[in-house]
Amino acid sequence: MSKLKRFKDEILNQRNNNKTYPEIATYLKDKYNLIIDRRTICDFVHKLGASDTFESELNDNNFSLPDNWSHGWLKGKHASIFIRNKEGLISFDEMRSKFITEMSAYSPTYKKYKRVEIKDKHLLVIDIADLHIGKLASNSETGDKYNKDIAVERALKGVNGILNKAKGFPIDKILFIIGNDVLHVDNSTKSTTSGTTQDVDGMWYDNYTTARDLYIKIVEMLVSVADVHIVHNPSNHDYISGFMLADSVFCWFKKHKNITFDVTNAHRKYFIYGKNLIGSSHGDGAKMVDMPLLMANEAPLKWANTFYRYIYLHHIHHKDVTKFKSGKDYQGVTVEYLRSPSGTDSWHHRKGFQHAPKAIEAFIHHKEFGQVARLTHMFK
Repeated sequence: MSKLKRFKDEILNQRNNNKTYPEIATYLKDKYNLIIDRRTICDFVHKLGASDTFESELNDNNFSLPDNWSHGWLKGKHASIFIRNKEGLISFDEMRSKFITEMSAYSPTYKKYKRVEIKDKHLLVIDIADLHIGKLASNSETGDKYNKDIAVERALKGVNGILNKAKGFPIDKILFIIGNDVLHVDNSTKSTTSGTTQDVDGMWYDNYTTARDLYIKIVEMLVSVADVHIVHNPSNHDYISGFMLADSVFCWFKKHKNITFDVTNAHRKYFIYGKNLIGSSHGDGAKMVDMPLLMANEAPLKWANTFYRYIYLHHIHHKDVTKFKSGKDYQGVTVEYLRSPSGTDSWHHRKGFQHAPKAIEAFIHHKEFGQVARLTHMFK
């Protein structure tokens, strides 16, 4: 909001001349090269006490009107009027723009790391698959105790373990894959996005902030080693809150010069590193066998300019690897599901879906020669 204070008189003058908020936004962009969302301008005007005549009339009739009103009834002595305001609806992009504008003052400023040039470059892929913060498992029932504290402990120990194992390689880039059911439930009713009830440890909002603080701590650890690219994979347990969590991580680190992001809600992401094309997805949607052709169609230029191709999937909590061949003696794409560090809850125990090794996995990719090492941090 502080950006607009110096333009207060001009903005109010524009409103008095019946200019709409989008028109004011265009005016500020053309005159001052200032890009401000029209919703932000609307909020600024409202805080100054400058209301639209229409809104004043509603207030005079004791009509409670929030800033993002979409419709309502105005009943007078002579008429009963239904009002619909299409412009009042806030899209996600507007909400996100407003959030980033307001939070920019609180986003920490990090000092840029100056790296020593590495000649023999390697990429470290770290993927905490299916952490399920908030999952509850009782040792007396499943033989596998699990709660949010254990989830955080395993994530931190696993990342530290991977970094120690990777010390023998000169790492110039880290691909950190987030999401993938990092949160166990997606709402206050203790269920997944689709409504499947879960055994839960803790309140949903506490688990959200726990996951946020965990990601911040891990990213700070990783960026001290090498520049980091963060990729978000939407997932079935926390499709909504997982996206918001990824966006919170983006807002926190958006000023960091050593961190880049791909945190859209696209279900399949692709990242190129030298001759490596690395794809990732949660694994609950498209079939494993379809992944290579999807990669070729969705990232054709990246496909054409690479020789080693990999897709990392999640969701099933155990290892499954398939190598697809594009021709004799030429491996096209390696697709694999990754292990999870999370415990076995009541439902999985009852169905017998347990006893797979619990782990956090990572991979080392050489810029010219593809995947050269696989790192695993196991949990008992």
